[in-house]
Order: sequence, then C-alpha cells, then structure tokens
Amino acid sequence: MGSIDMGQKFKRLKWLGVAIALFTMVIACQSSTPVATDPAATDNPETVSAALVLNGTGASFPLFIYERIFSEYRQQVDPTLSVNYQPTGSAAGIQQVISNTVDFGASDVAMTEAEMAQVESGVVLVPMTAGLVAIAYNLPGETTGLNLSRAALADIFLGKITRWNDPLIVASNPDRTLPDLPLTLVHRSDGSGTTAAVTSHLAAISPEWQTDVGAGLSVAWPAGIGIKANAGVAAQIQQAEGTLGYVEYSYAQRLGLPIAALENQAGSFMTPGPASGAAALLDATMPADLRVFIPDPADESAYPIVTYSWILAYETYADAIKADAVKQVLTWGLTEGQQYSQELGYIPLPEPVVERAIAAVERIQVAN
Repeated sequence: MGSIDMGQKFKRLKWLGVAIALFTMVIACQSSTPVATDPAATDNPETVSAALVLNGTGASFPLFIYERIFSEYRQQVDPTLSVNYQPTGSAAGIQQVISNTVDFGASDVAMTEAEMAQVESGVVLVPMTAGLVAIAYNLPGETTGLNLSRAALADIFLGKITRWNDPLIVASNPDRTLPDLPLTLVHRSDGSGTTAAVTSHLAAISPEWQTDVGAGLSVAWPAGIGIKANAGVAAQIQQAEGTLGYVEYSYAQRLGLPIAALENQAGSFMTPGPASGAAALLDATMPADLRVFIPDPADESAYPIVTYSWILAYETYADAIKADAVKQVLTWGLTEGQQYSQELGYIPLPEPVVERAIAAVERIQVAN
C-alpha cells in the first residue's frame, strides 16, 4: 500500500491484532455467557452482593460504541454494574432474545412483529446508535480515493466484475491506473445487520439484485468468500491483496483500510463520515414503531449505506434491580453516551430520535 512510516505500520498492526482478537472472541462465543467478576469487590462481601452483571449479545456493528458506553457508565455512574456484551451478530441477538437467554439483545435490523410476538416478556426496540457501512479494499499502492459507481458496486457483488481494471471501475476513476489484478470479494457468512444494510442498498439500486438475491440478514450470495463478523472481514481485507468487502466504518477506520467513495442517488461520490452519515439520517423520519430503514438516501451530500442499530430490551423483567439497571444504562447511553459516537466512527443520534428512544426505554417495567 505504498510507503508508510514505522509509526503507521505499528498502528495498523496493532489494530489488525485487535480485529483478529475480536474475530477469535466471536468464534469462541458460546450461547451461555460468563459472569464477570470485579476483582476490586472480592474482598468485600457487601460489595459482591450488590454487584450486578447484565449479559447481552448481538450485532458486531455497534461493538465499539457499546463497549465505551458500558465502560464509561461503570466508571462515571455505577461501579457495581458490569455489562458483558458479546458481538455474535444481529441474527444471534434476535434469537437469544426470543429464547430468553440474555438480559438484552442487539441488532442492526429491528425485530419484526412476528419475532416480537414470540417473546413472552415483550420487547422494547431502542434505536441506540447509527453508523455507516464502508466498502473497504486492499490494492497495491492505493490508500484512498477509489470511486465506485452504483453500476460497478452492484456488478461486483453480483460477481460480474472479477478484475480491478474492469471498464466499469475504470470509468469512474479516469485519473488512476488500476491493476490487472483479480478482485476477490468477501462478505459476511453469519446473520448480520451489516449485511442487511448492504443488501438493502443493493436491492434499491439494482433491479437484478432485487430479483435474484434480495435483502436480509443472510442472503444466497452470488459471489465471494464468506467470513464471520465485522472483525473477521476487516482482518481479511487487511491481509489479502486484491480484496474488497463491506465492513462497519469504525472497523475500517481503526485498521486504516482504504475506503471507496460510493455514488449516491444524487450522483455524488461520497465517503463515509460524520457529515455524510448525518445527511443520510436526516433523509428518513423515525416512525412510531421506531423501525426505520434508509436503503438509498436522496440527499446529495449523503453517504448511501447507513443504518440505525437497536438494543432489544424486554418490556418486563422479573428482577426489579435488573429492570432499573437496564433503564438507567440505556438512558445514559442515549444522552451522555452519544458524545463518544464521532470519535469511534458512529453517528450521534438526532435529538428527535433520542427523545423517542428514551420514551421507549421508559416502557420497561417489573413483571407483576
């Protein structure tokens, strides 16, 4: 990827290690979640009895913002509360909530009415954060600035474009000399909200994709190699020359992966970032049921692949202390916690969305 100084190399290797570690954690994750122990509390029986662990699982997309919110809440507000969050993918998060094996789930696709009807305790959908899906790649000598038209993006994922110097890619990059190199596509192998965001966009811009593949947490991919989790996809792109894939923006940002500018509905080529993401969110109004999807934002300054991500809380909890803890940490995350969004590669929630999300959190109750 051209010449970079040793400091840059060290940072990229460091984040590659983080991605691989996260990927390993996802693979090793079991349906039963370990109980965290606070070493500082072990010598004090009263502190141990007061400590509480909330176990959650689901989307890997919001991992970094959730880790930060839960950590800061513990440090700033309640040192007795630990939140153990496992990034197992959106499909797993939904299933674990239905199975009632966690204290909360997380998904980049809001649960359907049919899925929610299977949860005896009821479900509260809380839009907790929003983010962008980057199209990242690894080309020799390339660090940034690749443009991908809507036609080129669709044909890459349809398996029609298999080399980097394909005329459709070259047409949007007239000032570049693209190599005659095989293009290796990577995609998620697990049920993924990141996949849902990408395939929804592809279905919106390509009638062929809409007819032949469709959109969802999992699809029958016409081409490419399947890899588990955002961390796994990011690590593969980092290591393999000629590779292209989709990954949550914060992962690409941390690894320093080259990111393509995508053609939006207005014909502008936009890269992911706070401003282009915020423009996309403003293109959609949050409905009463808090389920909103933005497959192809119309604003000329919008990045085209953006999604909300939801916490899936129960409407009623048998344990009053646990119910209160869930309400308190989610409310803090929707208010104070939003300040960490931009630095971690996410989009701060618009104020009207925050207000409606807090109102949803207030529906959480203790079971009679």
